Amino acid sequence: MKKRKILYAIQATGNGHISRAMELLPYLEQYGEIDLFLSGANSSLSLDAPVKYRSKGLSLFYTCSGKLDYIRMFRKFAPIRLRREVKDLPVEKYDLVINDFECITSLSCALKKIPSINFGHQASFMSEHTPRPEKQNPVGEWLLKNYARSSKYLGLHFQPYDDFILTPVIKKEIWEALPGDQGFITVYLPSYCDVEIMKYFGPLVSYDFRVFSPQASSVIREGHITFIPVEKQAFNQCLINCGAIICGAGFETPAEILHLKKKMIVIPIKGQYEQQCNAAALERLGVKSLQGLTEHFPHQFESWIQNARPVDIQFRHSTAQIIETMMNKAGKRENLDFSEMAEINESFS
Repeated sequence: MKKRKILYAIQATGNGHISRAMELLPYLEQYGEIDLFLSGANSSLSLDAPVKYRSKGLSLFYTCSGKLDYIRMFRKFAPIRLRREVKDLPVEKYDLVINDFECITSLSCALKKIPSINFGHQASFMSEHTPRPEKQNPVGEWLLKNYARSSKYLGLHFQPYDDFILTPVIKKEIWEALPGDQGFITVYLPSYCDVEIMKYFGPLVSYDFRVFSPQASSVIREGHITFIPVEKQAFNQCLINCGAIICGAGFETPAEILHLKKKMIVIPIKGQYEQQCNAAALERLGVKSLQGLTEHFPHQFESWIQNARPVDIQFRHSTAQIIETMMNKAGKRENLDFSEMAEINESFS
């Protein structure tokens, strides 16, 4: 029996998408022959698998102080390259296209009228039941729903807010771990430079902080703060053995901390609407959220570390079940209406 040819398009604007892809690949390979398309230039992790197609994509860049760097993003935008990649990506050669919030694949499928399934956290925002902040951002809403349009959607979130949303993919090492508390606090705030981390965490001399930093090329200890290069195994072990964590309001890391039942502060990246939405969802569950690192942080930290309690939540979907659900939902190719994408199609024809 001939194996299905599957194109799996992965967004590399951060480490979460790649981390999830590495966990999913062994399960996906049971269903067919996988070719990978990696798009973006912001990940600190390497993908432990051959990449068939590679693009700089539409990447996110950050300032040192927890904000999106819009000027740098604009300078890196290359519409001529983007147009060429949309036309050249051979989505029509595949039996199934899986899109993890990747724009080029979405546009290519729309142009060539090829069905695809948008699978991942961002797909959950197609539901109005998925939590949003009190003040919604119209541009952010539009991007979440249109950046990677597909013909089908299967979302992942902290809770199943709708009938097409499953609970998160948790790495096997985390899923099977026996959590401990070795007294240190893990910090993962990649939108802050190390000098900013030192500024705000420096006064908290009574605590041992292990900071995973995209800037670090080796382990460097500065008093009570240790800077560690971003690496999968080291990060997993710090999650399993820390007493608490302070991180951005992405999806994969907070989900794993919830599973491990650790205390957590999240700090959403300023200007990144998806993280604002995630922070709102986590606040509903009882997780502390801050708008940024300020001069008030030491006091906020002391209050939190003394009073916070882990969230009692149980994720019920295994990775095997999630992949089986996705493959059943994807089904076979069918003729679908791409009229909603007509305007985009015309701009690339």
